[in-house]
Amino acid sequence: MKFILQLFILIFILNSNVLQAQPKIILDTDIGGDADDLGALAMLHNFVKSGNCELLAIMNWGTDKYAVPAIDAINRFYLNPDIPIGTRKDGTSTSDLQYNKIIADNFEHTLTYNDVPDATELYRKILASNEDNSIVIVAVGPLLNIQRLIQSEPDSYSPLTGAELISLKVKEFVIMGGKFPKGGWEWNFNGNMPGVTKFVIENLDVPIVFSGFELGEQIQTGAIFNDIDKETPLYKGFLYFSEHAPWIKANFEGEILDNSSFDQTAVLYAVKGGVGEYWRKISGGVCKVDDNGDNHWKKGKKTNHSYLKLKESPERMAEVIEAIMLNRFE
Repeated sequence: MKFILQLFILIFILNSNVLQAQPKIILDTDIGGDADDLGALAMLHNFVKSGNCELLAIMNWGTDKYAVPAIDAINRFYLNPDIPIGTRKDGTSTSDLQYNKIIADNFEHTLTYNDVPDATELYRKILASNEDNSIVIVAVGPLLNIQRLIQSEPDSYSPLTGAELISLKVKEFVIMGGKFPKGGWEWNFNGNMPGVTKFVIENLDVPIVFSGFELGEQIQTGAIFNDIDKETPLYKGFLYFSEHAPWIKANFEGEILDNSSFDQTAVLYAVKGGVGEYWRKISGGVCKVDDNGDNHWKKGKKTNHSYLKLKESPERMAEVIEAIMLNRFE
């Protein structure tokens, strides 16, 4: 009897450890401009299915009219229709360069811009309702939603300011953006929003891990989707992107083209870690950002900043990321 009880306790502890190991993720995305956001979201849904993480919410940074419908359609396609969506409430716009509409037009959805809350409100609701030091925020677009969260005031969800909520509830920020160790212009850090990235980086006092432009640029994925079911968001989104993205459309000949895997690297680190396997984590310094979003790594004492440097070959990383996007991983 004593042995059975000890065995039961051991099983309980092991199961508890597994549950604790599942990161609670909030994804902040600028979906529609680059196909890497679509790939990152597919990865997260497959990680949810395999029990590797919880996806607490998806925040939309952009103003594209079809962004929320596309996110809702993707959630429903992956059988996770109840994952909350928040969006930046600065009105809507449309662009032929965005693949959001092609997804919204081809897959079931019910939500629009008007049906979902402001991203700041949803952030505060989710942070307030979760345990301390439990949430990983993965930001794979410009950081205006994060700036507004930091600046938010106490409300019905919490008596804390946004900065205080982040300090209490967020375990780690994973930010796709910048170039390391020496930067230059990069979309996520610039976003046509002077000063935003500088403010965010200087006002987060939780650990920040940067997955820079130079990391994802090396890892080319997407052409493999030419061989998958055409009635999937991955196929239709990546095909539209290949035909319309200014930097690759000249090579388009009717099939999906490989593209850099910027956002997928951030998701892979946030869920699986992989330090020592996929990449090294460089610390001993701080990421300095100017008002234009240009950044550089200033070496010095250890801070809450670190960045990832590729250890595995880009080809092998492409295989890993494609396997996760296609739910062909263990």
